[in-house]
Amino acid sequence: MIPRYTRPEMEKVWTDQRKFETWLQIELVVCEALSQIGEIPAEALREIKEKASFDIRRIDEIEKVTKHDVLAFLTNVGEHIGPLSRYLHYGLTSSDILDTSLALLLKEASELILQDIHRLLETLKKKAFQHKETLMIGRSHGIHAEPITFGLKMALWYDEMKRNLLRMQRAKETISVGKISGAVGTFAHIPLTVEEYVCMRLGLKPAPISTQIVQRDHHAEFFTTLAILASSIEKFAVELRHLQRTEVLEAEEFFSKGQKGSSAMPHKRNPISSENLSGLARLVRSYSLAALENIPLWHERDISHSSVERVIAPDATILIDYMLNRLTSLIENLIVYPENMKANLEKMGGLIFSESVLLRLTQKGLSREEAYGVVQRNAMRVWEKGEDFKTLLSQDETLRGLIPQRELDALFDVWTHLKHVEDIYRRVFGDS
Repeated sequence: MIPRYTRPEMEKVWTDQRKFETWLQIELVVCEALSQIGEIPAEALREIKEKASFDIRRIDEIEKVTKHDVLAFLTNVGEHIGPLSRYLHYGLTSSDILDTSLALLLKEASELILQDIHRLLETLKKKAFQHKETLMIGRSHGIHAEPITFGLKMALWYDEMKRNLLRMQRAKETISVGKISGAVGTFAHIPLTVEEYVCMRLGLKPAPISTQIVQRDHHAEFFTTLAILASSIEKFAVELRHLQRTEVLEAEEFFSKGQKGSSAMPHKRNPISSENLSGLARLVRSYSLAALENIPLWHERDISHSSVERVIAPDATILIDYMLNRLTSLIENLIVYPENMKANLEKMGGLIFSESVLLRLTQKGLSREEAYGVVQRNAMRVWEKGEDFKTLLSQDETLRGLIPQRELDALFDVWTHLKHVEDIYRRVFGDS
Protein backbone atom coordinates (compact mmCIF):
# COMPACT_ATOMS: atom_id res chain seq x y z
CA MET A 1 0.00 0.00 0.00
CA ILE A 2 1.38 3.41 -0.98
CA PRO A 3 1.46 5.72 2.10
CA ARG A 4 -0.76 8.81 1.96
CA TYR A 5 1.21 11.90 2.90
CA THR A 6 -1.14 14.73 1.86
CA ARG A 7 -3.80 15.16 4.50
CA PRO A 8 -7.47 15.23 3.45
CA GLU A 9 -7.88 18.44 5.47
CA MET A 10 -5.42 20.22 3.17
CA GLU A 11 -7.11 18.92 0.02
CA LYS A 12 -10.47 20.10 1.38
CA VAL A 13 -9.20 23.68 1.73
CA TRP A 14 -8.90 23.94 -2.06
CA THR A 15 -12.18 22.36 -3.12
CA ASP A 16 -14.84 24.40 -4.92
CA GLN A 17 -17.14 23.62 -2.01
CA ARG A 18 -14.81 25.29 0.51
CA LYS A 19 -14.15 28.24 -1.82
CA PHE A 20 -17.83 29.01 -2.28
CA GLU A 21 -18.45 28.53 1.46
CA THR A 22 -15.99 31.32 2.19
CA TRP A 23 -17.49 33.53 -0.53
CA LEU A 24 -20.93 33.11 0.99
CA GLN A 25 -19.59 33.62 4.49
CA ILE A 26 -18.01 36.94 3.47
CA GLU A 27 -21.15 38.15 1.69
CA LEU A 28 -23.32 37.35 4.72
CA VAL A 29 -20.96 39.03 7.19
CA VAL A 30 -21.01 42.12 4.96
CA CYS A 31 -24.81 42.01 5.16
CA GLU A 32 -24.54 41.81 8.96
CA ALA A 33 -22.35 44.91 9.00
CA LEU A 34 -24.72 46.79 6.69
CA SER A 35 -27.66 45.81 8.87
CA GLN A 36 -25.93 47.26 11.92
CA ILE A 37 -25.69 50.65 10.23
CA GLY A 38 -29.29 50.54 8.99
CA GLU A 39 -28.64 49.71 5.32
CA ILE A 40 -30.41 46.33 5.54
CA PRO A 41 -33.55 45.76 7.68
CA ALA A 42 -33.08 43.18 10.45
CA GLU A 43 -35.95 41.04 9.10
CA ALA A 44 -34.37 41.04 5.64
CA LEU A 45 -31.02 39.97 7.10
CA ARG A 46 -32.69 37.04 8.87
CA GLU A 47 -34.35 35.89 5.68
CA ILE A 48 -31.17 36.30 3.64
CA LYS A 49 -29.26 34.12 6.13
CA GLU A 50 -32.01 31.48 6.19
CA LYS A 51 -32.23 31.17 2.41
CA ALA A 52 -28.62 31.81 1.34
CA SER A 53 -27.19 28.74 -0.37
CA PHE A 54 -25.45 27.67 -3.56
CA ASP A 55 -25.23 24.77 -5.98
CA ILE A 56 -21.87 24.16 -7.62
CA ARG A 57 -23.33 22.56 -10.75
CA ARG A 58 -25.68 25.50 -11.22
CA ILE A 59 -22.82 27.98 -10.73
CA ASP A 60 -20.87 26.17 -13.44
CA GLU A 61 -23.85 26.38 -15.79
CA ILE A 62 -24.22 30.13 -15.24
CA GLU A 63 -20.50 30.77 -15.59
CA LYS A 64 -20.51 29.20 -19.06
CA VAL A 65 -22.70 32.15 -20.05
CA THR A 66 -21.35 34.99 -17.87
CA LYS A 67 -17.66 34.02 -18.16
CA HIS A 68 -17.37 35.53 -14.65
CA ASP A 69 -17.15 33.29 -11.61
CA VAL A 70 -18.24 35.76 -8.92
CA LEU A 71 -21.25 36.91 -10.96
CA ALA A 72 -22.22 33.29 -11.58
CA PHE A 73 -21.98 32.62 -7.85
CA LEU A 74 -24.05 35.71 -6.95
CA THR A 75 -26.69 34.81 -9.53
CA ASN A 76 -27.05 31.34 -8.07
CA VAL A 77 -27.21 32.58 -4.48
CA GLY A 78 -29.78 35.14 -5.62
CA GLU A 79 -31.90 32.32 -7.03
CA HIS A 80 -32.06 30.85 -3.52
CA ILE A 81 -32.69 34.12 -1.69
CA GLY A 82 -35.15 35.74 -4.07
CA PRO A 83 -35.90 39.51 -4.19
CA LEU A 84 -33.85 40.28 -1.07
CA SER A 85 -30.72 39.31 -2.98
CA ARG A 86 -30.65 42.97 -4.04
CA TYR A 87 -28.83 43.59 -0.75
CA LEU A 88 -26.16 41.05 -1.59
CA HIS A 89 -22.75 42.37 -2.72
CA TYR A 90 -23.86 45.93 -1.97
CA GLY A 91 -21.01 48.38 -2.67
CA LEU A 92 -18.53 45.57 -3.28
CA THR A 93 -16.30 44.49 -6.12
CA SER A 94 -15.34 40.92 -7.00
CA SER A 95 -11.88 41.26 -5.49
CA ASP A 96 -13.36 42.13 -2.12
CA ILE A 97 -14.69 38.58 -2.08
CA LEU A 98 -11.82 36.89 -3.93
CA ASP A 99 -8.97 38.40 -1.94
CA THR A 100 -10.65 38.07 1.43
CA SER A 101 -11.52 34.47 0.60
CA LEU A 102 -7.95 33.74 -0.51
CA ALA A 103 -6.70 35.14 2.80
CA LEU A 104 -9.04 32.82 4.69
CA LEU A 105 -7.98 29.77 2.66
CA LEU A 106 -4.26 30.51 2.94
CA LYS A 107 -4.69 31.05 6.67
CA GLU A 108 -6.41 27.66 6.97
CA ALA A 109 -3.63 26.04 4.94
CA SER A 110 -1.04 27.78 7.14
CA GLU A 111 -2.54 26.30 10.28
CA LEU A 112 -2.23 22.80 8.80
CA ILE A 113 1.35 23.45 7.72
CA LEU A 114 2.20 24.66 11.23
CA GLN A 115 0.81 21.42 12.63
CA ASP A 116 3.02 19.50 10.19
CA ILE A 117 6.10 21.44 11.29
CA HIS A 118 5.38 20.75 14.96
CA ARG A 119 5.13 17.02 14.23
CA LEU A 120 8.42 17.07 12.30
CA LEU A 121 10.09 18.95 15.16
CA GLU A 122 9.01 16.29 17.63
CA THR A 123 10.37 13.56 15.35
CA LEU A 124 13.71 15.34 14.92
CA LYS A 125 14.01 15.94 18.65
CA LYS A 126 13.39 12.27 19.39
CA LYS A 127 16.06 11.21 16.87
CA ALA A 128 18.49 13.80 18.21
CA PHE A 129 18.31 12.41 21.74
CA GLN A 130 18.26 8.80 20.55
CA HIS A 131 21.55 9.35 18.69
CA LYS A 132 23.18 11.99 20.88
CA GLU A 133 26.23 9.74 21.33
CA THR A 134 26.13 7.89 18.01
CA LEU A 135 29.58 8.68 16.63
CA MET A 136 30.06 9.53 12.97
CA ILE A 137 32.43 11.51 10.82
CA GLY A 138 31.68 15.12 9.97
CA ARG A 139 32.43 16.02 6.38
CA SER A 140 33.35 19.20 4.56
CA HIS A 141 33.50 19.25 0.75
CA GLY A 142 32.34 15.63 1.06
CA ILE A 143 35.72 14.74 2.66
CA HIS A 144 36.25 13.46 6.19
CA ALA A 145 36.79 16.36 8.59
CA GLU A 146 36.34 15.75 12.34
CA PRO A 147 34.04 13.61 14.52
CA ILE A 148 30.44 14.58 15.23
CA THR A 149 27.43 12.55 16.33
CA PHE A 150 24.36 11.68 14.31
CA GLY A 151 22.34 13.32 17.07
CA LEU A 152 24.08 16.63 16.40
CA LYS A 153 23.00 16.40 12.78
CA MET A 154 19.39 15.87 13.88
CA ALA A 155 19.70 18.74 16.39
CA LEU A 156 20.92 21.02 13.60
CA TRP A 157 17.87 20.15 11.51
CA TYR A 158 15.61 20.69 14.52
CA ASP A 159 17.07 24.15 15.03
CA GLU A 160 16.53 25.03 11.36
CA MET A 161 12.95 23.81 11.51
CA LYS A 162 12.36 26.02 14.55
CA ARG A 163 13.31 28.97 12.37
CA ASN A 164 10.95 27.71 9.67
CA LEU A 165 8.21 27.49 12.30
CA LEU A 166 8.73 31.16 13.16
CA ARG A 167 8.81 32.11 9.47
CA MET A 168 5.57 30.22 8.87
CA GLN A 169 3.88 31.90 11.84
CA ARG A 170 4.90 35.29 10.44
CA ALA A 171 3.74 34.29 6.95
CA LYS A 172 0.36 33.31 8.34
CA GLU A 173 0.02 36.75 9.91
CA THR A 174 1.23 38.47 6.74
CA ILE A 175 -1.32 36.72 4.56
CA SER A 176 -4.26 37.17 6.96
CA VAL A 177 -5.34 40.45 5.41
CA GLY A 178 -8.76 41.18 3.93
CA LYS A 179 -10.33 44.10 2.06
CA ILE A 180 -13.92 45.27 1.67
CA SER A 181 -13.24 48.65 0.08
CA GLY A 182 -14.88 48.62 -3.34
CA ALA A 183 -13.78 48.94 -6.93
CA VAL A 184 -10.52 50.87 -6.47
CA GLY A 185 -10.19 50.72 -2.70
CA THR A 186 -11.71 54.15 -1.92
CA PHE A 187 -14.80 52.95 0.02
CA ALA A 188 -16.88 55.06 -2.37
CA HIS A 189 -20.03 52.99 -1.81
CA ILE A 190 -19.40 51.28 1.50
CA PRO A 191 -18.10 52.65 4.81
CA LEU A 192 -14.74 51.69 6.37
CA THR A 193 -16.57 50.32 9.39
CA VAL A 194 -17.94 47.48 7.26
CA GLU A 195 -14.44 46.33 6.33
CA GLU A 196 -13.33 46.55 9.95
CA TYR A 197 -16.33 44.52 11.13
CA VAL A 198 -15.99 41.87 8.43
CA CYS A 199 -12.26 41.35 8.98
CA MET A 200 -12.73 41.22 12.74
CA ARG A 201 -15.47 38.56 12.40
CA LEU A 202 -13.32 36.50 10.01
CA GLY A 203 -10.14 36.71 12.06
CA LEU A 204 -8.31 38.86 9.52
CA LYS A 205 -6.69 42.29 9.59
CA PRO A 206 -8.12 44.99 7.29
CA ALA A 207 -5.60 46.27 4.74
CA PRO A 208 -4.72 49.83 5.86
CA ILE A 209 -5.00 50.84 2.21
CA SER A 210 -5.76 48.83 -0.91
CA THR A 211 -6.58 49.31 -4.55
CA GLN A 212 -9.09 46.92 -6.06
CA ILE A 213 -6.92 44.19 -4.55
CA VAL A 214 -4.82 43.40 -1.51
CA GLN A 215 -1.27 44.19 -2.61
CA ARG A 216 0.63 41.12 -3.74
CA ASP A 217 3.77 41.64 -1.67
CA HIS A 218 1.75 39.95 1.09
CA HIS A 219 1.38 36.85 -1.04
CA ALA A 220 4.96 36.94 -2.31
CA GLU A 221 6.22 36.86 1.28
CA PHE A 222 3.98 33.88 2.00
CA PHE A 223 5.12 31.83 -0.98
CA THR A 224 8.76 32.78 -0.43
CA THR A 225 8.42 31.38 3.08
CA LEU A 226 7.14 28.13 1.60
CA ALA A 227 10.14 28.13 -0.76
CA ILE A 228 12.59 28.48 2.15
CA LEU A 229 10.77 25.68 3.95
CA ALA A 230 10.98 23.48 0.85
CA SER A 231 14.70 24.22 0.54
CA SER A 232 15.29 23.13 4.14
CA ILE A 233 13.43 19.91 3.40
CA GLU A 234 15.60 19.36 0.33
CA LYS A 235 18.74 20.06 2.36
CA PHE A 236 17.79 17.25 4.74
CA ALA A 237 16.81 14.97 1.87
CA VAL A 238 20.11 15.50 0.03
CA GLU A 239 22.04 14.61 3.19
CA LEU A 240 20.04 11.40 3.60
CA ARG A 241 20.65 10.53 -0.05
CA HIS A 242 24.40 10.89 0.52
CA LEU A 243 24.29 8.83 3.70
CA GLN A 244 22.54 6.00 1.84
CA ARG A 245 25.17 5.78 -0.90
CA THR A 246 26.66 2.29 -1.08
CA GLU A 247 30.15 3.59 -0.28
CA VAL A 248 28.81 5.34 2.85
CA LEU A 249 25.68 3.46 4.02
CA GLU A 250 25.41 5.17 7.39
CA ALA A 251 21.65 5.58 7.17
CA GLU A 252 18.97 4.19 4.89
CA GLU A 253 15.33 4.76 4.08
CA PHE A 254 13.03 2.05 5.35
CA PHE A 255 12.51 -0.62 2.66
CA SER A 256 9.18 -2.37 3.17
CA LYS A 257 8.40 -6.02 2.49
CA GLY A 258 7.54 -6.48 -1.18
CA GLN A 259 9.00 -3.11 -2.19
CA LYS A 260 11.01 -3.08 -5.43
CA GLY A 261 13.98 -0.82 -6.15
CA SER A 262 14.54 -1.41 -9.85
CA SER A 263 12.81 -3.06 -12.79
CA ALA A 264 16.16 -4.43 -13.98
CA MET A 265 18.26 -4.93 -10.82
CA PRO A 266 16.55 -6.88 -8.04
CA HIS A 267 19.23 -5.91 -5.49
CA LYS A 268 18.47 -2.17 -5.54
CA ARG A 269 17.26 -0.22 -2.45
CA ASN A 270 17.06 3.40 -3.54
CA PRO A 271 16.47 6.64 -1.55
CA ILE A 272 13.26 7.34 -3.44
CA SER A 273 11.55 9.42 -0.76
CA SER A 274 14.52 11.76 -0.46
CA GLU A 275 14.82 12.07 -4.23
CA ASN A 276 11.09 12.79 -4.46
CA LEU A 277 11.47 15.58 -1.90
CA SER A 278 14.40 17.09 -3.78
CA GLY A 279 12.34 17.25 -6.96
CA LEU A 280 9.24 18.72 -5.33
CA ALA A 281 11.32 21.44 -3.66
CA ARG A 282 12.16 22.77 -7.13
CA LEU A 283 8.45 23.19 -7.85
CA VAL A 284 7.75 25.03 -4.60
CA ARG A 285 10.67 27.39 -5.21
CA SER A 286 9.36 28.11 -8.69
CA TYR A 287 6.01 29.15 -7.20
CA SER A 288 7.77 31.77 -5.07
CA LEU A 289 9.17 33.29 -8.26
CA ALA A 290 5.67 33.36 -9.77
CA ALA A 291 4.39 35.11 -6.63
CA LEU A 292 7.14 37.73 -6.89
CA GLU A 293 6.16 38.32 -10.52
CA ASN A 294 2.61 39.03 -9.31
CA ILE A 295 3.62 42.13 -7.35
CA PRO A 296 3.84 44.60 -10.28
CA LEU A 297 0.33 45.00 -11.74
CA TRP A 298 -1.18 47.71 -13.95
CA HIS A 299 -2.50 50.74 -12.10
CA GLU A 300 -5.10 49.80 -9.47
CA ARG A 301 -5.16 46.19 -10.66
CA ASP A 302 -5.18 43.80 -13.54
CA ILE A 303 -5.92 40.08 -13.38
CA SER A 304 -2.57 38.69 -14.52
CA HIS A 305 -1.98 37.54 -10.93
CA SER A 306 -5.30 35.71 -10.69
CA SER A 307 -4.57 32.80 -13.01
CA VAL A 308 -1.19 32.30 -11.35
CA GLU A 309 -2.65 32.13 -7.85
CA ARG A 310 -5.31 29.63 -8.87
CA VAL A 311 -2.39 27.28 -9.56
CA ILE A 312 0.25 28.15 -6.99
CA ALA A 313 -1.99 28.55 -3.92
CA PRO A 314 -3.35 24.99 -3.86
CA ASP A 315 -0.25 23.43 -5.41
CA ALA A 316 2.33 25.00 -3.09
CA THR A 317 0.40 24.41 0.13
CA ILE A 318 -0.60 20.85 -0.79
CA LEU A 319 2.98 20.07 -1.81
CA ILE A 320 4.45 21.48 1.42
CA ASP A 321 1.92 19.47 3.44
CA TYR A 322 2.90 16.36 1.47
CA MET A 323 6.63 17.05 1.80
CA LEU A 324 6.55 17.69 5.54
CA ASN A 325 4.57 14.54 6.22
CA ARG A 326 6.70 12.43 3.93
CA LEU A 327 9.91 13.72 5.54
CA THR A 328 8.50 13.07 9.01
CA SER A 329 7.66 9.49 8.04
CA LEU A 330 11.10 9.06 6.46
CA ILE A 331 12.91 10.20 9.62
CA GLU A 332 10.62 8.25 11.96
CA ASN A 333 11.41 5.03 10.07
CA LEU A 334 15.02 5.82 9.15
CA ILE A 335 17.44 2.91 9.56
CA VAL A 336 20.68 4.08 11.17
CA TYR A 337 23.90 2.01 11.01
CA PRO A 338 26.17 3.00 13.94
CA GLU A 339 28.67 0.25 13.06
CA ASN A 340 29.13 1.66 9.56
CA MET A 341 29.44 5.15 11.01
CA LYS A 342 32.21 3.91 13.32
CA ALA A 343 33.97 2.08 10.48
CA ASN A 344 33.87 5.20 8.30
CA LEU A 345 35.10 7.28 11.22
CA GLU A 346 38.21 5.10 11.40
CA LYS A 347 38.68 4.83 7.67
CA MET A 348 41.33 7.55 7.31
CA GLY A 349 43.81 6.06 9.73
CA GLY A 350 43.45 8.80 12.33
CA LEU A 351 43.79 11.82 10.02
CA ILE A 352 40.65 13.33 11.55
CA PHE A 353 42.70 14.24 14.66
CA SER A 354 45.18 16.43 12.74
CA GLU A 355 43.87 19.73 14.12
CA SER A 356 44.30 18.53 17.71
CA VAL A 357 47.96 17.75 17.01
CA LEU A 358 48.47 21.05 15.17
CA LEU A 359 47.11 23.08 18.08
CA ARG A 360 49.11 21.14 20.67
CA LEU A 361 52.33 21.80 18.74
CA THR A 362 51.60 25.53 18.76
CA GLN A 363 51.04 25.28 22.52
CA LYS A 364 54.50 23.70 22.75
CA GLY A 365 56.06 26.74 21.11
CA LEU A 366 56.13 26.01 17.36
CA SER A 367 54.82 28.67 15.00
CA ARG A 368 51.56 27.77 13.30
CA GLU A 369 53.42 27.39 9.98
CA GLU A 370 56.01 25.03 11.51
CA ALA A 371 53.33 22.99 13.28
CA TYR A 372 51.23 22.81 10.12
CA GLY A 373 54.25 21.53 8.17
CA VAL A 374 54.99 18.77 10.70
CA VAL A 375 51.40 17.54 10.74
CA GLN A 376 50.79 17.85 7.00
CA ARG A 377 53.90 15.96 5.89
CA ASN A 378 52.80 12.98 7.98
CA ALA A 379 49.18 13.34 6.89
CA MET A 380 50.18 13.20 3.23
CA ARG A 381 51.92 9.86 3.82
CA VAL A 382 48.65 8.50 5.16
CA TRP A 383 46.79 9.77 2.07
CA GLU A 384 49.38 8.34 -0.33
CA LYS A 385 50.46 5.10 1.37
CA GLY A 386 47.62 4.27 3.76
CA GLU A 387 49.81 4.27 6.88
CA ASP A 388 48.59 4.95 10.42
CA PHE A 389 48.69 8.64 11.31
CA LYS A 390 49.39 8.32 15.03
CA THR A 391 52.19 5.84 14.41
CA LEU A 392 53.83 8.19 11.94
CA LEU A 393 53.57 11.11 14.33
CA SER A 394 55.08 9.13 17.20
CA GLN A 395 58.07 8.42 14.94
CA ASP A 396 58.50 12.02 13.80
CA GLU A 397 61.61 13.47 15.44
CA THR A 398 60.27 17.02 15.70
CA LEU A 399 57.01 15.94 17.28
CA ARG A 400 58.46 13.21 19.49
CA GLY A 401 60.55 15.74 21.36
CA LEU A 402 57.53 17.94 22.07
CA ILE A 403 54.56 15.62 22.71
CA PRO A 404 54.99 12.51 24.91
CA GLN A 405 53.25 9.31 23.75
CA ARG A 406 50.63 9.44 26.52
CA GLU A 407 49.74 13.00 25.54
CA LEU A 408 49.62 12.02 21.87
CA ASP A 409 47.25 9.14 22.70
CA ALA A 410 44.93 11.58 24.48
CA LEU A 411 44.81 13.80 21.38
CA PHE A 412 43.39 10.82 19.47
CA ASP A 413 40.47 10.36 21.89
CA VAL A 414 37.33 10.99 19.85
CA TRP A 415 35.37 12.26 22.86
CA THR A 416 37.72 15.20 23.33
CA HIS A 417 36.13 16.55 20.14
CA LEU A 418 32.66 16.08 21.57
CA LYS A 419 33.03 17.37 25.11
CA HIS A 420 30.55 20.18 24.44
CA VAL A 421 27.70 18.08 23.05
CA GLU A 422 25.65 18.59 26.22
CA ASP A 423 26.17 22.35 26.01
CA ILE A 424 25.05 22.39 22.37
CA TYR A 425 21.95 20.38 23.25
CA ARG A 426 21.06 22.83 26.02
CA ARG A 427 21.33 25.66 23.50
CA VAL A 428 19.04 23.89 21.05
CA PHE A 429 16.55 22.12 23.32
CA GLY A 430 16.84 24.03 26.60
CA ASP A 431 16.98 21.85 29.70
CA SER A 432 14.83 19.08 28.22
